[in-house]
Amino acid sequence: MFSTTTAILVVHRGGEQLDRAVAALAAQTRTPDQIAVVLADTADVRAALAPLGPCVVIESASHLTFGAAVDLAERAVAGHPEDRLWLLSEDTVPAPDVLATLVTTLDNSASVAMAAPKLLNADDPTRLFGMGRTVTRLGRSVAIADDELDQGQHDGLSDVLGVDPAGVLIRRSVWTSLGGFDQALGAVDDALDFAVRARLAGHRVIVVPEARVEFAPGGVIGPSYGNARAMRRRAQAERRAQLHRRLTWAPATAVPLHWAALLPLWLCRAVGSLLAKTPGRILPELRATLAAVVQWGRVANARRMVRRTRTTGWSSLAPLRADPVVLRRRARLDKDTQRAYGPRTELEFLSTGGGWVLLGSGALSLVVLFWALTAPTLVGGGLLPLSERLTALWEHAATGPGTNADPFGGAADPFAVVLALLGSVAFWAPPFAMVLLWLVAIPASAMGAWFAASRLHARGSVRAVAAIGYAVAPPLLGALGDGRPGAVVAHVLLGWLAYALLGAKRSWVAAGAAALLFAAVTAAAPSLTLALVVVWLVAMAVAGRGIARLVLVIVPAVALWAPLVLAQLLRQTPLALLADPGVPTAHAPIAPGRLATGLSDLQAAAWQSVLNVIGAGLDARWALLLAVPLVAVAVCAVAAGRGIAGVLALAAALFGFATAVAAEHISVAVHGDTAVGLWPGAGQSLMWLALLLAAAIALAAAGRIRSLLATVVAATLLAYAAPVLFAIAAQRVTVHPGGERDMPALVSAEAERDPGLTTLVIAPTRDAGARLTLVQGAGDTLDSVSTLRTTRQQLSDDERRFAAWAGDLITRADADPTQVATGTGLRFVLLRPGDGSAEETQLGVRAAAALDANGKLAPVGDTEFGRLWRVTSATADAPRVGEPLTWVSVGQLAVIAGVLLLSIPTGAHVSAGQRIDRLVRRRGRKRPADAISDASAEPEPEPEPEPEPEPAQPAAAENEVTHG
Repeated sequence: MFSTTTAILVVHRGGEQLDRAVAALAAQTRTPDQIAVVLADTADVRAALAPLGPCVVIESASHLTFGAAVDLAERAVAGHPEDRLWLLSEDTVPAPDVLATLVTTLDNSASVAMAAPKLLNADDPTRLFGMGRTVTRLGRSVAIADDELDQGQHDGLSDVLGVDPAGVLIRRSVWTSLGGFDQALGAVDDALDFAVRARLAGHRVIVVPEARVEFAPGGVIGPSYGNARAMRRRAQAERRAQLHRRLTWAPATAVPLHWAALLPLWLCRAVGSLLAKTPGRILPELRATLAAVVQWGRVANARRMVRRTRTTGWSSLAPLRADPVVLRRRARLDKDTQRAYGPRTELEFLSTGGGWVLLGSGALSLVVLFWALTAPTLVGGGLLPLSERLTALWEHAATGPGTNADPFGGAADPFAVVLALLGSVAFWAPPFAMVLLWLVAIPASAMGAWFAASRLHARGSVRAVAAIGYAVAPPLLGALGDGRPGAVVAHVLLGWLAYALLGAKRSWVAAGAAALLFAAVTAAAPSLTLALVVVWLVAMAVAGRGIARLVLVIVPAVALWAPLVLAQLLRQTPLALLADPGVPTAHAPIAPGRLATGLSDLQAAAWQSVLNVIGAGLDARWALLLAVPLVAVAVCAVAAGRGIAGVLALAAALFGFATAVAAEHISVAVHGDTAVGLWPGAGQSLMWLALLLAAAIALAAAGRIRSLLATVVAATLLAYAAPVLFAIAAQRVTVHPGGERDMPALVSAEAERDPGLTTLVIAPTRDAGARLTLVQGAGDTLDSVSTLRTTRQQLSDDERRFAAWAGDLITRADADPTQVATGTGLRFVLLRPGDGSAEETQLGVRAAAALDANGKLAPVGDTEFGRLWRVTSATADAPRVGEPLTWVSVGQLAVIAGVLLLSIPTGAHVSAGQRIDRLVRRRGRKRPADAISDASAEPEPEPEPEPEPEPAQPAAAENEVTHG
């Protein structure tokens, strides 16, 4: 019987593309015997179909996938099983001889069930769009020709594992026996799955290179890609199709294993998406995974269809699978191409003087802090040694410094995480991390400002001024001299935060780095939080489509701060969240004028000593004149070529100044019986950095006088810092090298065996009183200091009872130390010597007499830290140190780990098979990979992706079939 050919044309939108497809179909040298047009949209395109002559027009009231539309047309058009179906869409423009070539191929080869043409890029017909498809051993779909220049390199290809559905000629008997395209696949891999089933049924699938079809993917065949929401749907559909095929094609015994591995595998792929800087894929792939988990019915139907029609084994497909060697070669070529033609982001570090700035700032640090090189740790001011055990650092970071016997533990300070990271750097001796921090503070600050300035201008002189000025900034030098680790960390990281934040809207790497740095800066200097949040909001307001990346910036900070915020709110002390971390350290009040120029107590004292030598009667405030060139140049940024950037920089400087002024009026921490105000240096660091960046903007527009202005600003800033640099080098500062221990040797030795033991430290005061402290382990450490303790305004009942008992212990010989030893692990009592005043000496003598007379205390003797007694009657074990990780700690760790993966720089990755990505790039649209990454970058909220359409049936109430 004579077989006929039915051309099925699926139309969604119409327009110019449909006109081209209709003209090409009408111009075929061998015309189709029947033409069926499926209108899957409400647009009236009947006039455009006139060149086709008589045809069957099928209208659908609902959106149909390409496979559902073809199935609808095949059912509506009468025919014989030996007929042929030619699958077209409005996006396909076949050459005049395509149908004749494909029909001849099918007529001459009875074993061939599907014949596919060579697909060319409709915008550039010299490039291949597709020449069939294959799959990897793990089931990933791969295009055989991946957006290559058509030089006939694949014209010898014939048998393939799968094809793209555009322009395919299929035997109608095969279509009906196999049940058409699997509608569970939606619009992805439908023809590939059909071709695999056809081969398992004993048929062949081939590509005919002589048949050429121009194809412009627009959503009719395959999912659309026009915007971010469409790209999210595409990512979800691709992953859903891959999982469906995996569950369908797997052996029956392996299906439960594949099903159980779906969610763990999604987690691994989520990590990979973070590393590949495509986080927009994570949620779509999660939805696809959950759909695969619950939709067993579709998998069961697909497996029954394969089992019903299969006549050959799966091993027959092995020769047509993707060769791993070829895939690796293609991946290397893609990376080489991306490296050669991709965007260049080099900062020209050495050629613009960055190397010299690094060497100079490093040498300055070594000269100024040479006395710290051999120190095991640094102490003084707000500095204490870190814990000797690295595990103790991370225990304090995870759950706070409290023990099961300490009612004042609780939520950990976010700064404890920073200290744990610093201690991990010096893992062989964590206390040495403070020495390293002090040594690298100056060069690290210089490099942070240098890179931040590189976002604003390419000239080395502009970057050098910012780097030099920030490396010797008064707030940094004041924090180094006074021993304020939080302020030092905040100052060092602020420059790097500015660098990352200025590039966050264009890069996930920069956004992830900015998020981690934002968390670290707010942890080290909580008083900066409000100013940094305002800067972040302004950055989001000007980010445009990059807003999604900037939203990420505060996520780690929120995760780190949440437990402490909740604890302080429950205690009704919200202002205590602003407390500087670490040991509370008081400072003299600083006038607003001095705050505006960064003149700290240390710098004022250093300058006063210099001016006393130069000329009598001069005041340190004369040194403020050296800051005038910087301020004057920074103000000129408003009139520079980048006026908006200059205004924003000056606004950030004002926020920093306001933060410093406000800090002078807030006191939330308590040291003994003294209220300690916030350190204004953190706000000054922000102000100083913003002024330097504003000055960089002004210098960039200065023209011929740029070099002169840069030299003047750099020279005056170095002169401004010279006296305090000399004071630090001469060790006329509070910070000094610390010893190996700050407790008696016997206590330290026993603490190594039992870290939970405590020592009652009694320190006489000038007011004839005593400061009583329970010290755990080998002594106080910086990581064991908690703002929940330093900001408490009242004593608890337990503390009052403890104070009453300790008062009895140092005044009465019959006091029983076991009253607290059982609950606190008390093992020793240490009486520290006073400073020689009569009140302290008298109290010390009375306390020593009472302790010597106590029968439950055994005198150990005098030590370099004071007189020591051992508690002889304590029988209970010391309290447990550290708490197991809670779900809160695990959640914080997960958030930080995810952002850390996102911030790790990786090479550009272009996977094989992403031909549409390149096609869209040539057509001037956003690349699919970028659209997925920017999936949440649109300002307006997006609705949930539409569900995959169900296969539509030709019901009379829904579809109308007309004959033209």
